[in-house]
Amino acid sequence: MWYEKELKFCRTILEKMNLQVLELEKDKAPDRQIDFGVRRFFSLQAEYVSTFLRKPFEGETRTIYKLTDRYFCNYLHLILPGESETVLLIGPYISRQLSYEDLLHEAERFSISPQLFSEIEVYYGSIPVLADDSFLFSVMNTLAEVLWGSSRAYRIVDVTEKDISPHPLSPEEELLPMEQTLLTMEDMEKRYAYENELLSAVTFGLTHKAELMLSNFSELALKHRVADPIRNMKNYCIIMNTLMRKAAERGSVHPVYLDQVSSDFARRIELISSQTTAYKMMKEMISDYCRLVNKHSMIDYSLPIRKTLVCIESNLAGNLTLHSLASLQNISSGYLSALFRKETGKTLTEYINRRRVRQAEYLLRSTALQIQTIAQFCGFPDANYFTKTFKRYSGTTPLEYRRSRQHDADGMPS
Repeated sequence: MWYEKELKFCRTILEKMNLQVLELEKDKAPDRQIDFGVRRFFSLQAEYVSTFLRKPFEGETRTIYKLTDRYFCNYLHLILPGESETVLLIGPYISRQLSYEDLLHEAERFSISPQLFSEIEVYYGSIPVLADDSFLFSVMNTLAEVLWGSSRAYRIVDVTEKDISPHPLSPEEELLPMEQTLLTMEDMEKRYAYENELLSAVTFGLTHKAELMLSNFSELALKHRVADPIRNMKNYCIIMNTLMRKAAERGSVHPVYLDQVSSDFARRIELISSQTTAYKMMKEMISDYCRLVNKHSMIDYSLPIRKTLVCIESNLAGNLTLHSLASLQNISSGYLSALFRKETGKTLTEYINRRRVRQAEYLLRSTALQIQTIAQFCGFPDANYFTKTFKRYSGTTPLEYRRSRQHDADGMPS
C-alpha cells in the first residue's frame, strides 16, 4: 500500500490511546472478538456478523462511519483504498465512565441476573473512556486527507446500530522508578519525612490534615522530571494513587474496597489534560482514601469478622447465610454467630438485613429501577419478604419510600 507508513503512524497514535485498531478483510473472521465479547455474552452471533463482518464492507468509499451501538460503545470504520477489500476499524470506546447505577439499569434492560452482573462490570471496565473524542477525529481527519487528497474528498457519517443491524485491557503503564520521578538526593530526607507524615494522616483517616499537606506536596514533589508537563503530572498522580492505596491498606481497609477506588483513579489519570486537573485529582485521592479508612477500617475486628464483613459488602445479593459465611472460613456457625454479635453488637442476620435495606434505600432514591429489580440486586429474591423487611427497618414500604423522597426532591411535603 502506498500509504502504509502513514497508516502505521496513525495506528501507533491510536494504540497509545488504548484504542483497538483492526484491519478487517472481507470474508475472513478476525482473531479476536471485535466488541470484546458482549454479543457473544448475549448469544447475538447474527448481530455480531451483521454489525462488524458484513455491513462495514457495504459502506461507501471515501466515508468515515462513526457507529454508536446499543451498548453505549462507539466504533469508527472506513474502507481503505486499494485492490483488496479491507476495512479499518477503531474501537470500542465509551464517551463517559458508566456508574454502578447505569450498569444496574442495563442489567434490567437486558434481563441480566444478579449472578451475571459482575461480568457486565468487567466488560465495561475494560473499554477505554474518551470523554472528548476530538483528538481522535483530528487523527482520523489527517489520515483521511492522506488517503483521499483533501478535506472535501470525504465525509463523516454518524450511524446507530439499528441503522445497520437486523437487531433493534489496555496494558497499564509501568511506574517510573522512584529516583526518576521524585526529588533529587539533596531533597530526599525532607521528602521522606513529609511522605511518611502524609501516609500516616491517610492511614488514620485525617482528611483535613492530609489535604492541608497537599500544598507542601506541590512545593516538594511536583518538579519537572520529564519534558512533557502533562506526562509529568500523570506520573505524580500514579505515584500518589499507589501511596494512598498503601496508606489506606495500613489503616486496615480490605483490598476489595481499595481496588475499585484505585482502578478508577488509574483509568482517570490517563485522561488528564491539564496540570490543574491533575492537582485537583490528587486532592480528590486524599479525600477518597481517607473516606475509605473512616468508613471501612476494620482495625478493631478479629480476622474472621473482617472476612465476614468483606463478604457481605462485596456481594449483598449473594448467599449470605450464617452457614455459608462460616463454611467459607472453615469455622462453626455457632462460633461465628457469637463472635459477630460480640464484636459488632448485632446478630449476623440483623446486620445483613440492615445493609441490604440501606442499599435498597439508596437505589430507590437514585435510580428508576423497578422495585422487583432492586429487591433482587439487594439480596431479596422474594418481593413480599423484601417489602416486609424494608418496612421493619425503614418504617415504610419501598413504594412509599420512593414517593416520599421524590416529593422531598420536588420541595413538596412528604
